[in-house]
Amino acid sequence: MKKTMIALSLAFAATSHAQAATTVKIDTAKPGPVIDKDVYGQFAEHLGSGIYGGMWVGPQSKIPNTRGWRNDVIGALKKLHVPLVRWPGGCFADEYHWREGIGPRNKRPVKVNTNWGGVEENNAVGTHEFFDLVEQIGADAYVNGNLGTGSPQEMSEWLEYMTSDSKSSLADLRRKNGRDKPFKVAYFAVGNEAWGCGGNMKPEYYSSLYRQTVSFLKTPPGQRPKLVASGGNDNDGSWTEELSKSAKHMTDGISFHYYTIPTGKWEVKGAATGFPADEWFSTLQATMRMEDHISKNAAILDKNDPEKKLGFYVDEWGTWYDVEKGTNAGFLYQQNTLRDAVVAALNFNIFHAHADRVRMTNIAQMVNVLQAMVLTDKEKMLLTPTYHAYEMYVPFQGATTLPLSLEGNRNFSSGGKSIPQVSASAARGKDGKVYVALVNTNPNEAEEVSIAGVGEGKASARVLTAAAMDAHNTFAKPDAVKPAPIDVQSSGGKLTVKMPAKSVVVVAVGG
Repeated sequence: MKKTMIALSLAFAATSHAQAATTVKIDTAKPGPVIDKDVYGQFAEHLGSGIYGGMWVGPQSKIPNTRGWRNDVIGALKKLHVPLVRWPGGCFADEYHWREGIGPRNKRPVKVNTNWGGVEENNAVGTHEFFDLVEQIGADAYVNGNLGTGSPQEMSEWLEYMTSDSKSSLADLRRKNGRDKPFKVAYFAVGNEAWGCGGNMKPEYYSSLYRQTVSFLKTPPGQRPKLVASGGNDNDGSWTEELSKSAKHMTDGISFHYYTIPTGKWEVKGAATGFPADEWFSTLQATMRMEDHISKNAAILDKNDPEKKLGFYVDEWGTWYDVEKGTNAGFLYQQNTLRDAVVAALNFNIFHAHADRVRMTNIAQMVNVLQAMVLTDKEKMLLTPTYHAYEMYVPFQGATTLPLSLEGNRNFSSGGKSIPQVSASAARGKDGKVYVALVNTNPNEAEEVSIAGVGEGKASARVLTAAAMDAHNTFAKPDAVKPAPIDVQSSGGKLTVKMPAKSVVVVAVGG
């Protein structure tokens, strides 16, 4: 710990002199909406080694496992308090037929994963294995139904198989396959990205299919999941407009997808490491567009659903870079750096600010794919900077938002464009403490931030930072980037923290 603190001090000293430029004023007397725990949801798709190898190694593997799920990854995810896992896709979901993933594994059909790498899919991980995973880590289940190549009957029968406590043939089949009690399905989506890989549909056509399908999705009392309509992406509000009118009384929420790409071009997205300084800025600027996307869609929802019954579910989001050299382009494996942790924290703060509508999100993805929490290589495992950002924000799950204002916040500029230097969010945790999350987007300048309105009670804080913009953990040095304590000063009714450049800080007050 001493070495870590020395390293942080040197990193801080190397930056420009901190200025007391930003004051965060918090009003603890006016609590706002609760941050749904599912805002911190995860995503596990049948894609590359995101499941096979990364999490599932099979019961016969020499890698320590519990019923096929590797113990090291399960342990890491439990510490992260993962509230929700989305499965089996993604694009994979609209080619997935659930009956192929039940029964003896050696008798399940081998298919081709046409979306991701053209590799064989042996269906070793199916319904029972997935629920074993979420139960081991203590998470809820978000199941994505097959609209693209499936049918209302197939989805209806899958729900009956999972949730029925009757003596029906499907419920008895579940029992025969080893599960007596019904599975608990928290969310069920009808299709995925219907505008693209899920069928290249128009909003009106999808809406008709959605309403037809949902008419047949029936469960026993108390077992009904929240139903999710597949919505739009980027800045197009047409899907939210259509679904919030035509399917308003048949859904619990509308999904939305947005990925952060440094160059803004899908053909050449930018590198995960070794990127130029201007791509640090362009990445953060791009990710902060999430605020515009949510605001635009929330305005549509407020018009069509003023009672706020519908949730806005950002069930795919995160950074997307060019794949690592030497890896299968269809596996979407990328390194994860300090930049990704800053991206994650900026999005958390945006989600908190819209807690009245944003009630669930799922980062893409959990292990070895895109902005992953965990990277593995055979028996080896490491935690990424994004994992540590999620861990630092655990107290915000189920916390009550507190309004705040930023005074004296400077801009971080590059190439004639600017973003705010400091991002902040505050909430009262379920433990009664006030938590304040801060992000310094500037990779070169430290910032002294004052926090007013929370008194001078006992305060502690942790920081996530590093000397290099692309600092990351490797299997040789798995702890190169991880949180460390940082000093909080108390004086004159305010708390003050000196934030290093390019850092994430979470302050806890009280208790």
